[in-house]
Amino acid sequence: MNASTLYALISALVYGVGDFSAGLASRHNPAIRVVALTHPLGLLAYLALALVTHETLPHAPQLWLAALTGVIGMTAVVLFFRALALGPMGVVSVSSAAMGAVVPVAAGLLAGETLTPARLLGSALILTGIVVFSLAPSHGGRGGLPLALVAGVGFGLFFVLLSHATPQGGGVFWPLAAARLASSLIAVPLAARQGGLRPQRPWLILGSFPGDVFGNLFFTLAARTGPLAIAGLLTNLYPVFTALMAALVLHERLRRYQWLGVGVVLVGLLLVR
Repeated sequence: MNASTLYALISALVYGVGDFSAGLASRHNPAIRVVALTHPLGLLAYLALALVTHETLPHAPQLWLAALTGVIGMTAVVLFFRALALGPMGVVSVSSAAMGAVVPVAAGLLAGETLTPARLLGSALILTGIVVFSLAPSHGGRGGLPLALVAGVGFGLFFVLLSHATPQGGGVFWPLAAARLASSLIAVPLAARQGGLRPQRPWLILGSFPGDVFGNLFFTLAARTGPLAIAGLLTNLYPVFTALMAALVLHERLRRYQWLGVGVVLVGLLLVR
């Protein structure tokens, strides 16, 4: 397994666990409050990492692009958290991921990235597995599905822009800090006006914070060390981990078709590794 694949899978793991905690938090807090409390923590974490590693401050255009990325990502996250609060985590998270995976793959191929036949087949199998997983019937209906699909497009754009805001050879932590600064400047005032910032079940909000920070970081590393198409595709496997957490903790049942989807994804992983 190459470094890019490993980074992307770690990103998917921490995103998935973080989204599980955020989904639970969003059932007790408005989605904008969850973002308003976690994104400033992410900003502090990235600033600390930038200072500790003595990372060079990038040029202004790169920071502005990172800020735009942060606003798009924040919007997608708010929609996604709301969708998680409305519907079953398995269906919502995988539907969002299916849309989020298509955008980076398309962007990478349009930018001239070439994939071997094995990787193309593996990519098709992973996308197929994600779709099969999301189409399986699940307890709780399909509430939140439209929001999840829109959020998925936003996530895909976020991944594409983030890969450009943190180009190979440049810094990582300063652009990520700029993204979190922009999203925090919008989310905190909105949350303060819409119900306040006092959290309900604060431990759930704190539990989602590491997933956001390290998910972004490991995706960035994956996109730097391998094709954007593969990095975006593998990172969007996060709902498998979210669904497994929901099955273990909340006893949400995974249907036979969902397990079939997981199996197809695993075959695809063997081809793109």
